[in-house]
Amino acid sequence: MSKLQDYVTQSNYIVFFGGAGVSTESGIPDFRSVDGLYNEKWKYPPEVMISHSFFKRKTEAFFDFYRSRLLHLNAQPNNAHLALAALEKAGKLKAVITQNIDGLHQKAGSENVIELHGSVWRNFCLKCKESHPVSTVTNAAGVPLCNCGGVIKPDIVLYEEQLDDDIMISAMDHIARADMLIIGGTSLAVYPAAGLLEVFKGERLVLINKSATHMDKMADLVISDNIGDALACFV
Repeated sequence: MSKLQDYVTQSNYIVFFGGAGVSTESGIPDFRSVDGLYNEKWKYPPEVMISHSFFKRKTEAFFDFYRSRLLHLNAQPNNAHLALAALEKAGKLKAVITQNIDGLHQKAGSENVIELHGSVWRNFCLKCKESHPVSTVTNAAGVPLCNCGGVIKPDIVLYEEQLDDDIMISAMDHIARADMLIIGGTSLAVYPAAGLLEVFKGERLVLINKSATHMDKMADLVISDNIGDALACFV
């Protein structure tokens, strides 16, 4: 922790790249751990139920799963979210790049948040493109419909869908400019998001994750701990 604090002191352009492990301490399950969504028993595999083809083919079943397992609207930020917001306020952290869709970074106070996979808080009509609050999805019985009759889709990137080019370019630009990159709460198994890290040319690469990743040997500092505990000193 002392080395992490020294790194932060020495750095002027810190970027954070995070995954599902950032939000598990807020009670939101991840995907690949023992208690994750991929190890739960469903009629269809979870990775199938959050795919574009399943959304198109079995829309009502998609929303049943989505509302029951992917919406955690009452979740609150944990020490990881709060620490990153504090580092941004202090002028050290320039961007949070997240694979999460829960909006907890913004709830904690972070302003420059790049959401690679979208957000459950944004929803739009596939027919007329009108925006809808998340309550339209939660209050619907079955498939949520717009006044025009179109299906309302959460603004999240499903399996089989491409990431937004502009968002990817913004993320790459911040990582390329960073003198310190903190990677936290991610197994770095999801591409193309994980491939963004290849553009980092800075001096300090920090990995914070409970389990090992394929990039551990490349890091300047590896912390095998809960990310909330690791960053609590900055709250």
